[in-house]
Amino acid sequence: MCVLICKNTPTEGPGTIGDYLGERGIPFTVIELSYGERIPDPGGFDALVMLGGPMSVNEVARYPYLADEIELAGKFASANKPVLGVCLGAQVMAKALGASVYRGPRQEIGWLDIELTVDGAMDYAFRKLATHPFGGDVWKRFKVFHWHGETFDIPEGAVRLAGSELYRNQAFRFGPRCYAFQFHIEVTPEIVYDWLSDEPVDQERLRHDTEKHHEVCRGRAWNFYAPFFKGLCEGAPS
Repeated sequence: MCVLICKNTPTEGPGTIGDYLGERGIPFTVIELSYGERIPDPGGFDALVMLGGPMSVNEVARYPYLADEIELAGKFASANKPVLGVCLGAQVMAKALGASVYRGPRQEIGWLDIELTVDGAMDYAFRKLATHPFGGDVWKRFKVFHWHGETFDIPEGAVRLAGSELYRNQAFRFGPRCYAFQFHIEVTPEIVYDWLSDEPVDQERLRHDTEKHHEVCRGRAWNFYAPFFKGLCEGAPS
């Protein structure tokens, strides 16, 4: 076994992360925490990915598995193993590292810009995310997909990588290989459209923007996955 992927809700799957791992022959295991699946022994995995969900990381009493996920993230970070937290997963990681998670000024939904910090531009893997997949140039500001209403403080010892106009803390790195992204780099058009189906949002605009931006978003994600997952069981049988 190689990469452990934690799902917090059925509708938020690994998307392009799973596509990348499958294409590179990197074995991965997906566990459905909301279905009551138990977290396996972390010693059998080389990297951890934690996905999003509509709940708050502060709702441990309502979603007890969040406490186990927070503990799991802390174990991987302490062992200097690669960790990628996306949206709720980023908040789990912040919580595991002792930072506060709380409601933001308002919901941030749609294809909106993030802007790199100086540290973000210097971080090799994050700089790859900022590199346009077709032009090859590094963009200080670029669009990613957002769907969240909470935010986090940057944990002590972590490096802030990016922010947005509404949310100052959009990404951080802790240690050499632990990354937390408030935004969604894993989305496919199908995932976005599924989320839109029952939500009171401007569906026409978001569908249009998804068609416009998803291909570049996928390429940026691929750019990041390459250094993040580098050396993890590549070419091993699934």
